[in-house]
Amino acid sequence: MKKFWAWGALIFGLLYFILPLLGMTNFSLKMRRGVYSLDAYAVVLGDPRFQETFTYSILMALATIVFGVLLVVPTAYWVRLKLPGLRPYIEFITLLPLVIPAIVIVFGYIRLYNTSSWLPLTGTTTGTNILLMFGYATLALPYMYRSVDTGLRSIDIATLTEAAQSLGAGWTTILAKIILPNVLVAVLSGAFLTFAIVIGEFTMAALLNRPAFGPYMQLLGANRAYEPAALAVMSFALTWGCLGLIQLVSRFQKGAQSAA
Repeated sequence: MKKFWAWGALIFGLLYFILPLLGMTNFSLKMRRGVYSLDAYAVVLGDPRFQETFTYSILMALATIVFGVLLVVPTAYWVRLKLPGLRPYIEFITLLPLVIPAIVIVFGYIRLYNTSSWLPLTGTTTGTNILLMFGYATLALPYMYRSVDTGLRSIDIATLTEAAQSLGAGWTTILAKIILPNVLVAVLSGAFLTFAIVIGEFTMAALLNRPAFGPYMQLLGANRAYEPAALAVMSFALTWGCLGLIQLVSRFQKGAQSAA
């Protein structure tokens, strides 16, 4: 009986998520009346606005990932090595973006960094891009930090650090050549999640008036019928691709550990 209810819940959950996606995919293929076609996808992919916004979001995602790795890996490493008593407080701080709405965060940014403030980041395109990157890094912080922290738990960082120091390695060498390679799979997991968050984020990019992919999706959905459905299917595919890559690198790590 327990197996019956378990399978029933699993099937219900799959149907709940898959059926709307199948319906949306079916609708996106009916732009040409009476036949199935990829016309909606061709229109979206051929739109210069799509190319501009998608390229912008990819670049912002890559910048956010680099910034997040440079911020989180040394912090998580130092807390676990030297300041273990601060771990509960650091974990609490990294959870705040999950309970503070993005619109609150971005309004705080605009208030603090507008053109009349002490640091007018919103006064230039570069400054606004940097501010948006910080916002994306804040939204991705819970996922990036926990991925890296989980990776650090799986290795003996104290022994590795002592061994490296005994051979004359400095802190930069230890982080770059010893710690980072050992938690690379965890870092990649956080990076893929960060990428998915940045690609689909709407609130911060819209309020900071940046040409990102999220606002483009909203604008297209307000004015078209079939193209938004095609765009949503593509976004789902991209997100699930990132999740699939996380599973792939996790299995690769397990296989490498088993072989070792």
